[in-house]
Amino acid sequence: MNIRILGAHMFESKDTRLSSILIDDVLAVDAGGLTSALSFDEQGKVEHILLTHGHYDHIRDIPAIALKNQHRTINIHATQSTLDVLTTHLINGTLYPQFTEWPSPEKPALKLNTMEPYSNTTVGPYEVLAIPVSHAVPAVGFQITDGEGKSIFFSGDTGPGLASCWEHIAPQILIIETAFSNKSANMAPEPGHLCPSLLGQELANFQRIKGYLPRIIITHMNPEVEDEIREEARQLARALGTEISLAYEDMKIN
Repeated sequence: MNIRILGAHMFESKDTRLSSILIDDVLAVDAGGLTSALSFDEQGKVEHILLTHGHYDHIRDIPAIALKNQHRTINIHATQSTLDVLTTHLINGTLYPQFTEWPSPEKPALKLNTMEPYSNTTVGPYEVLAIPVSHAVPAVGFQITDGEGKSIFFSGDTGPGLASCWEHIAPQILIIETAFSNKSANMAPEPGHLCPSLLGQELANFQRIKGYLPRIIITHMNPEVEDEIREEARQLARALGTEISLAYEDMKIN
């Protein structure tokens, strides 16, 4: 399984992109930085897109990739609540075409596939398990397992309270949001986000429940406090005796 971090931040600039990763060139998870990170040839290889939730910074590039690849059908996989946001507010026939029927109902640019939480779904060559996480709107994380049994868990946006999530997954790599530094520890939970100290509590629960810690990669960071997050994550890794690294744009993980 080859993973490329397309966007690792919660704010966009010429140096930072919004949330998105790409697996083996064919499976994208979230679409905040999808088209801005990929060449047209690379976009042409994407067959499936998983969406964790309906916030704009995670679904934004769906219309862009659909427009450029209208000659074929890309599969979108998400819970019904996220698909409802996508079709009501973005690909609604006003802001952008209804790509589920365009350019023709027989060969649409997009096919929407509803995912049920806690139920394994086959997505191309992968098994995907959607697990609800704590956020301001309904959201899930995805455990993605390839044919060799290697798996990652991508949290999307999430706040504290992940113990019930940990019970259902066993990844080798955990890609998890940590939007804020510890100075925002009191503020982060309300909109459904983490900081390193809150992440540490969730990882302690993971280790208690599962008996191990996976490799941890922090994403969806506020660039303005990234240096603080990096130092706090370094201290957390030392305290837990595990590997924690910060994602960055075009980072590659094997």
